[in-house]
Amino acid sequence: MLPLAKLEALAHRHDDLEAQLCRPEIATDAKRFNQLNRERIEIGEIVSSYRRHRDLERRRDDAKAMIEDPELGPLAKDEIREIDAELPELERAIGVLLLPKDPNDGRNTILEVRAGTGGEEAALFASELFRMYCRFAERRGWKVEVSSISEAAGGGIKEVIAIVTGERVYSDLKFEGGVHRVQRVPATESQGRIHTSTATVAVLPEADEVDVQIDEKDLEISKTAASGAGGQGVNTTNSAINLRHVPSGIMVRSEEQRSQHQNLARAMQILRAKLIDRAMEEQANAVGKERRSMVGSGERSEKVRTYNAPQDRITDHRIQLTLHDLPGFLDGNLDPMLSALRNHAQAELLARENEAVP
Repeated sequence: MLPLAKLEALAHRHDDLEAQLCRPEIATDAKRFNQLNRERIEIGEIVSSYRRHRDLERRRDDAKAMIEDPELGPLAKDEIREIDAELPELERAIGVLLLPKDPNDGRNTILEVRAGTGGEEAALFASELFRMYCRFAERRGWKVEVSSISEAAGGGIKEVIAIVTGERVYSDLKFEGGVHRVQRVPATESQGRIHTSTATVAVLPEADEVDVQIDEKDLEISKTAASGAGGQGVNTTNSAINLRHVPSGIMVRSEEQRSQHQNLARAMQILRAKLIDRAMEEQANAVGKERRSMVGSGERSEKVRTYNAPQDRITDHRIQLTLHDLPGFLDGNLDPMLSALRNHAQAELLARENEAVP
């Protein structure tokens, strides 16, 4: 059963928001306009689906009234069959749309990729993963800005931290956190033996300044020369920032911006996200068994996916899904996997919501 009272309230709220957005005093207040418009967009799909459901029910009632008509009866029966086939799927879709939303879904993301076990091959794999996410971001129209990067001698990446900005970035990337494993024959392997290497991925929602308060006396800040290529001025001025949050021990480095001020702002941005992530992890640990929900905890110690080159397959261990076309996947075609992960998460959450209904 659909919660009709709630849906009607949302429909009225949607109409009210559209009316408010047309008012001159709202249209000229950018902050207020954006706030109301975001709310309108958030409930818009629910309201549209509900109104479609309501329209179908009215059409079905009208068709039922014409069943006994000698001429219109057969057409009415056909329409009823079509409506009866569409309504259950529409009701399920509305149920999913009404599920509690992750408050971080609309946020930008701090993306960290680090080489794990496997030496030079792990660094090469980390580089490929980061390129994969950059290609995926291009497909989504997102922007990727590298904050810091540590390159390996063999051309791979030891560690890279980037800021990904765009529409609903965290919503799409949040399932990527964990240990990614590759199985393949390295270019340097003369015997043709398959090696297994790993890389870890962390996906942190960007935190606002109001989300976490950082006392300046808790910070240790040091300035160094940037280590990577960045154009004229790099390595000639101390533009890179090393930031240490004393109470937590978290350390952050930013070196890709053009000035100390920009690198400090970026380092503080990453630090806030890390502090929020740590607080969420501590809270989840306190909950105990409930920590592992939907498709896993997202811990870096949790093996989430295997990339097997000889078999041209990608297997996600959380939902036991195997896809093929590894080159295409590494080129950023993540949509089939992410869609399956999202659907699984929604199904798990919907099941728990239904269990909670008396």
